[in-house]
Amino acid sequence: MRARSLAASVCVLPLLVMLAEAQKEQRQPLTEPQVEQIREAGIEPDERVKLYTKFLQEHVDSIKGLIPRIHSGARAKRMDDELQDLTALMDELGSNLDQYGERKADLRKSLKSLNESTPHWLDVLRDLPSEPGFDLSRKEALDSGKDLADEIAQLLKEQTDYFALHKDEKGQERAEPK
Repeated sequence: MRARSLAASVCVLPLLVMLAEAQKEQRQPLTEPQVEQIREAGIEPDERVKLYTKFLQEHVDSIKGLIPRIHSGARAKRMDDELQDLTALMDELGSNLDQYGERKADLRKSLKSLNESTPHWLDVLRDLPSEPGFDLSRKEALDSGKDLADEIAQLLKEQTDYFALHKDEKGQERAEPK
């Protein structure tokens, strides 16, 4: 009887641990008001990209603000969190750009601004002193930033070429089927 109880406990314990882990709250890179702003701008791709650019800049400013602080476990944790949030936002923006690019939404205006901001963000990440508490997050943020910069440059070129040939579609939010 005891052996059965022990065996049942051994089988159930991992399930309880997984359930507890699943219930832990995941970090969200945006605040509720920021999420609401993104939702409201959802039908205007250019505005949505501008908002992402603004929110990414806010995270980069937070990271820059943490650099001169006294090195502590709390600082390293906060830096790690900010870097993870920055990475998540860059990845999310990249997904949005993929979608808008397929729809032939005219993003040239916001892409130019984003294209100018991305090198500055990458410089901040490169200049960030290496510390064990956030090295992995820093590397992931750099990789994500480089991928985003490449995607922006490619999409800006594609859009410039596309709208040079399709002047009647300039300023559109999405291509309409004909």
